[in-house]
Amino acid sequence: MNGNWSVLFQVFWTFFRISPVTFGGGYAMVPSIVKEVVEKKKWLTDDDITEVIALSQSIPGAIGVNLATFIGFRIRGFKGALAAIIGVSLPTFLIVLTLGIFYYSFHDNPKLEAAFISIRVTIVAIIVYAAIKIGKTAVVDKTTFGIMFIGVPVLFFIHPIIAIFLGAITGMITILIKRKLGYETELKQNKETDPTTDPDYFMGAGI
Repeated sequence: MNGNWSVLFQVFWTFFRISPVTFGGGYAMVPSIVKEVVEKKKWLTDDDITEVIALSQSIPGAIGVNLATFIGFRIRGFKGALAAIIGVSLPTFLIVLTLGIFYYSFHDNPKLEAAFISIRVTIVAIIVYAAIKIGKTAVVDKTTFGIMFIGVPVLFFIHPIIAIFLGAITGMITILIKRKLGYETELKQNKETDPTTDPDYFMGAGI
């Protein structure tokens, strides 16, 4: 197996393993994705994954599939995106198909219902953990902290898409004002030079 196909298989297998064990949807996948893609494989940096997560939330579709698509594309272009999509979707498809077949046999089982109640509570903790993890790279100054601080209560009253749009507009206006006033603007946290932060590092010829 040559290098390109080896990486494509790793992308597929990474998302294939993550997908079936992350109950609660895409947000519950974030900690596992960060651990595998950033900490273990070092395919992306913390800043990269934060940008990918923000982009995944800004477009229609399931965030888990969107995340896999963008991450796969950043690693190995179109082929990487396809490998990630298949990897993240196939286990869920098979599990849902199986559960659908046997649904009426166990859906009233009290032990199973109790287990799912506990799972839902655990999912809340996982999502909070993911938010804290992402916040460490997303909040880079007082302005971004202010946007986050105001954005959380605002989400109780407006659609998330509108909140994202307003956040983007606020960020652009704030940067323009700061630059006109002569203030330095820090758009990312400082990070050490790492060859894996260069997109060309992963993009092989013909990919």
